[in-house]
Amino acid sequence: MAKDSSFDVVSEVDLQEVDNAYQQTVREISQRYDLKGTNASVEFSKPERTITVSAPADFVSKQVIDILNSKPIKRGIDLTAVSWGSPQAATGGSVRVIGRLVEGIDQPTAKKINKDIKDSKAKVKVAIEGDRLRVFSASKDALQGVIALLRSKDYGQPLQFTNYR
Repeated sequence: MAKDSSFDVVSEVDLQEVDNAYQQTVREISQRYDLKGTNASVEFSKPERTITVSAPADFVSKQVIDILNSKPIKRGIDLTAVSWGSPQAATGGSVRVIGRLVEGIDQPTAKKINKDIKDSKAKVKVAIEGDRLRVFSASKDALQGVIALLRSKDYGQPLQFTNYR
């Protein structure tokens, strides 16, 4: 029997690139004429994997989020890697919006990916291993087909394909 080839489906975010995007956003907020004096701020917490935008109004918070979203794109980070919450009222009539970095594939998404692969009738085996999926097959062409299939679908988070052997 031929040795099976495999690859892993993961959802990971490069925290250093997110930090760089955050630093660029802070710099741009302090320099932009329309945002000077608005007391808008952005905070990034690596341990909690959250980005917090504080602004005096909902409109200003949306502007800051737009600036923040433009930076990761240039650094190769998918926008679906950040899940933004709804605006919350904060002290002094200001608004706070919290964005969480999406890392790892949760069980419902993993089961959905597994079902989509099974429905494609590809001759592959799928194993859910914690927050990642491992796809096995004797045919490398079948694995390439599965990668193409997964890239064409939207699961609400970025997917990467690693450990291709």
